[in-house]
Amino acid sequence: MRDLTPRQIVAQLDQHIIGQHEAKRAVAIAVRNRWRRQQLPPEMRSEIAPKNILMIGPTGVGKTEIARRLAKLTGAPFIKVEATKYTEVGYYGRDVESMIRELVENAIGLVRETERKNVQEEANSRVEHRLLNLLVPAPLAYDVGAESANSPERYERTREKMRAKLAAGEMDDRKVEITIEQKSAPMMLTGMGLEQTDIDLQGMFEKIMPKQTTRREVAVSEARKALFEQECDALINQEKVNAQAIELSEDLGIVFIDEIDKVVASDARGADVSRQGVQRDLLPIVEGTTVQTKYGYVKTDHILFVAAGAFHRAKPSDLMPELQGRFPIRVELADLTKEDFVRILTEPNSALTKQYKALLSTESVELEFQTDAVESLAEYAFHVNQSSQNIGARRLYTIMERLLEELSFEAPDMHMGRVVVNAAYVKERLEKLTKDEDLSKFIL
Repeated sequence: MRDLTPRQIVAQLDQHIIGQHEAKRAVAIAVRNRWRRQQLPPEMRSEIAPKNILMIGPTGVGKTEIARRLAKLTGAPFIKVEATKYTEVGYYGRDVESMIRELVENAIGLVRETERKNVQEEANSRVEHRLLNLLVPAPLAYDVGAESANSPERYERTREKMRAKLAAGEMDDRKVEITIEQKSAPMMLTGMGLEQTDIDLQGMFEKIMPKQTTRREVAVSEARKALFEQECDALINQEKVNAQAIELSEDLGIVFIDEIDKVVASDARGADVSRQGVQRDLLPIVEGTTVQTKYGYVKTDHILFVAAGAFHRAKPSDLMPELQGRFPIRVELADLTKEDFVRILTEPNSALTKQYKALLSTESVELEFQTDAVESLAEYAFHVNQSSQNIGARRLYTIMERLLEELSFEAPDMHMGRVVVNAAYVKERLEKLTKDEDLSKFIL
């Protein structure tokens, strides 16, 4: 896990997310506490439980984005799930334990990537040896004469020359014949109860069924990739990967549960009949239990859970008291102001204005946003959010797309040119839409 201080984590998140300082501080401290726990002696480490976080705030203010960026920062096993896709055990659908199985799969990917880097040198050496055998096959029998065509010395000299050409990339277009193992397509098995049974049916069938291999003639550059994958698979100890992945998931895993407010049972009966049951099923997972996966048993006691919800219709207090108690840290994310929209359009590394500039530059069109245009766009986004449904920063996507729709359509035929977007340009394209309440509801 990367050794980042809370200040560094917040600084990294600031590059992509505007505002919401409280939420950033809370997740930064929680992540740092994961690192601190790893430095403690084992007897104390087992006693320290993670402080789970509940993020409360309207849609489009950065809850999911904080979680997504956090995953890239930490390098720890991380999954984002929606609470709404789970059903109570006994109903048809996915049970909450499957989120832990997904976390382990994510951890396996991380560990496997690390192992690949460790065996990369050995794998490349083996690939080179195999390619040389294909390009310069050994003669069936060596001649005794030192300078004859099939003498061992002559063969070694030819092989060394070929090795140098191979390293220089001169042989990349030469065709060689290699054996490629075709992986069978995964079998989709669904049905009542199959989600809960954690038997690796796919793995079982792969062992039973004979492996299909085909001989193909491919370029050396393509053969190198295929052979590298084969050698990595041969060098990596899958049992060791599985064991490390389970340990990594237990100690450093982070699960982000989005839309948790949607599993609060409403008064009406019907489609949400299992919502309260989902909360009951979530409780032991968050509290700490042991989940069976096809790679082994996983304890959830030290997995960090971050839950988020808009809580428009429900309140956090409507959740089961026991579940509320498992999320001791509450952070409220604020509504976005006009000033926030201005910053969102200009400051982040991947701000929308920068994205559209880059997209249109591929058509040799230079796009420039003046300061008054950005102010005007922020004003329109804020106004539409206030007058119709508040969807936060996502409103900027619809506003920007509507603003540049004509330019995006005409750009390929312009061939080259410079387009300056100012407040007048914005007003001309958005004024009519935002004035008409009905139109803005449907279009913006």
